[in-house]
Amino acid sequence: MAAPIPTFALRGTEGTCLVEGPPSYSTKATFKRCEGKACKVMAFSPDGSLFAWCNGESVEIVTTTDFKQVQKLDKPKTMGLEFSPSGSLLATWEPYAVNKNDPGMSSNLNIWDVKSGNLLRSLNQKKHGGWQPQWSDDEKICTRNVTNEIQCFENNNFESIANKLHLQNLAEFQLASGPAPYHLAAYVPGNKGQPAFVRVYRYPEFSGPNAVLANKSVFKCDKAEMYWNKKGTSLLILTATETSAGSYYGDNSLYYIDVKGTSSMVPLGKNGPVYSLQWNPNSQEFCAVYGYMPAKATLYNLKCEPVFDFGTGPRNTVAYNAHGNIVCLAGFGNLRGNLEFWDTKQKKQIKQTEASDSTVFEWCPDGVHFLTATTAPRLRVGNGYKVWHYTGTLLHHYSAPKDSELWEAKWQSAPQGLYKEQAVTYRAVESTVVQPATKAAAYRPPGARGQAVSFKVHEEDELPSNAKQQANPENMSKAALKNKKKREAKAKAKEEQGSAGAAPSRPFTAPAPAAASTGDPEKDKKIKNLTKKLQQIEKLKEDQKAGKQLEKNQLEKLNSETTLRKELEDLRLS
Repeated sequence: MAAPIPTFALRGTEGTCLVEGPPSYSTKATFKRCEGKACKVMAFSPDGSLFAWCNGESVEIVTTTDFKQVQKLDKPKTMGLEFSPSGSLLATWEPYAVNKNDPGMSSNLNIWDVKSGNLLRSLNQKKHGGWQPQWSDDEKICTRNVTNEIQCFENNNFESIANKLHLQNLAEFQLASGPAPYHLAAYVPGNKGQPAFVRVYRYPEFSGPNAVLANKSVFKCDKAEMYWNKKGTSLLILTATETSAGSYYGDNSLYYIDVKGTSSMVPLGKNGPVYSLQWNPNSQEFCAVYGYMPAKATLYNLKCEPVFDFGTGPRNTVAYNAHGNIVCLAGFGNLRGNLEFWDTKQKKQIKQTEASDSTVFEWCPDGVHFLTATTAPRLRVGNGYKVWHYTGTLLHHYSAPKDSELWEAKWQSAPQGLYKEQAVTYRAVESTVVQPATKAAAYRPPGARGQAVSFKVHEEDELPSNAKQQANPENMSKAALKNKKKREAKAKAKEEQGSAGAAPSRPFTAPAPAAASTGDPEKDKKIKNLTKKLQQIEKLKEDQKAGKQLEKNQLEKLNSETTLRKELEDLRLS
């Protein structure tokens, strides 16, 4: 059975709609478009079977096969939507406000049963950051962050709290994906001379001397971000300080810990901030983009050893496709929208292109196509979206009508295995879409126009690891260098063997006989110098015949041959 055509959703001033992906790019006629500007949020379920949005009057949920309405929830102020992994539950969030008439009705986080439409639990969640409940992949446990503790519910029973993890000054936590046993990581900022720390626990063992599976303490840390791999066995910790002696914007450090208790610091090959990092979906490696511009990108294994260096370039984003066989290194924001696509298995660059003014980048679940978009409020001019192939071919381009804005563009999610991994190709696919014209050349002052003026805005880009090895053998590994020497020695021996019985390629010229002494030391010295110059001229003639480009002073020397020979002859006759 063929995989379905991927779909993506658009939200803006023109309303909310669903659009078919390649090759048709037509609007889904069976989906009733949400007209107007009232829609503030939309979301697909993790398996892509459901689509929900709030139209300013209610939250509506439809299936993505026939777009029949599943539920209509009376929550007009909803600003956040989050499905559980199987799509059986939906969490809605709205800005917190106290109901003076009935303080007990101030709950702003609600958890709904999608099938029945029943409200399972209403909770208070004042902060918008980190409001989403976190479920395990099998929905056996659901967790949320409350003041100084992590509350855990089991089997979607929200009437009672099954377990709690209490940590003073708890800032945030992350529940790992993957099957049981379940793991979670908690971050607590430093306080009164005590270091900040991240600890890993196995549910439900939150107490006792062996409760902490792994711990990382850091003194220089004002905030931290945690990234679990897909299997839920390894964790990356990105720490940041608000300011530092070296930079007004602070410093970043990257650490690695796992559920076995291993802890190490990830070595970064260049000073500067860490812009982006992501695990490969295979959970065996991760990529980080870091350092002052031009930024460096490096691939690491689970031992935090650099596996491959992508060199430097104008980039601040890393994004793997769903299969992990292609990685995109991109530069957005104040960068020009550079896109580099790399084959992660062969460690070769597939294509480099540019998507200027992009504020959104997202891989299609098929791992072949991707979406870029220019959205408001980041950019209010030139809004629209583009669909590309990873070989750099632009397949579809849409520009929003004048005086209208595009706010959001996202692909429909898909269950794992729906789209099969395809072999990586380096040949660009065909397209009828014309690439948009490039921007005008950079401004040059009148005095520099029409001249070959070059200057450096920043340091030159470093080459990737494979290009460095070809350019400089010193950067090769010991094994690669040994093999290279063997090949060179073999080629040299073959050349010597072939030249032993063959005539020399250059005609043999007998050395000039030594001039007889004239008895005048001064005259002998002049004759010797002139003979030496004529020998140099003969060598230059041979080089010229071989096709070598001579310099101006060498050509002048050739032109002086007649004069030198006459002078030498006069000296010998006198």
